[in-house]
Amino acid sequence: MLSAFLWGLLATSSLIVGGVIAIRFTLTKKIIGIVMAFGAGTLIAAISYELIYEAVKLAPKTGFPAYGFFAGAFTFYFIDRLIGKYGNRNQINANASNQSRLIVPMVLAIILDGIPESIVIGLGIFEGGTVSLAMLVAVFISNLPEAIAGSTGMKASGWSKKRILLLWLVIALVCAVASLAGYGLFTHASEAWLSFIQAFAGGAILMMLANSMMPAAFDHGGKLAGVFTVFGFFVSVAMVIFENL
Repeated sequence: MLSAFLWGLLATSSLIVGGVIAIRFTLTKKIIGIVMAFGAGTLIAAISYELIYEAVKLAPKTGFPAYGFFAGAFTFYFIDRLIGKYGNRNQINANASNQSRLIVPMVLAIILDGIPESIVIGLGIFEGGTVSLAMLVAVFISNLPEAIAGSTGMKASGWSKKRILLLWLVIALVCAVASLAGYGLFTHASEAWLSFIQAFAGGAILMMLANSMMPAAFDHGGKLAGVFTVFGFFVSVAMVIFENL
């Protein structure tokens, strides 16, 4: 169980890394967009091969993967709409101006993304005894631009460096606990419900990518967003193949 917590913490430690980068350096919106695009590509591959495909293998011909997929997607959709009412958040915004009102909805969105991802990391350890390298890298990379964008806004709003880093540390710990929960709470769950949970995470993450991460990556990175999404997808698929050799 300790390993599930530590792997979950490692995956979300990129939130702290992103905070440090934003505090120490001023990154252009294009660079942030490129990192977002690469992270989106890795997550698309992880959803396809590490979540949905595995969910279907666990419970074929039951409908549970489909139920979980749509439940996850629309859960994220409706909660994201509620979050949007607090800050009119339609996309991740890397612009430092007028960022103070976006801090709360952005942080809530990062938690909403991170919890299902972390649960899946714990589930993977429970099922196979080892963490999925592809899923771990996908979560780590995708968290970086969100943390950089959020920290940029906090810095512009007068937050202290210590306060920014403390916030990301707390969120990383929450997600690590979610990874521990993914390992510990589903010990006696049937394969059908395990497949539902994996597909639920896949649907939630895919909805997040379509509504937030990919539009922001294109807005900030332009045409290069497509190039680096392809690179991210390729890297993630290569890791899946390497793991299964």
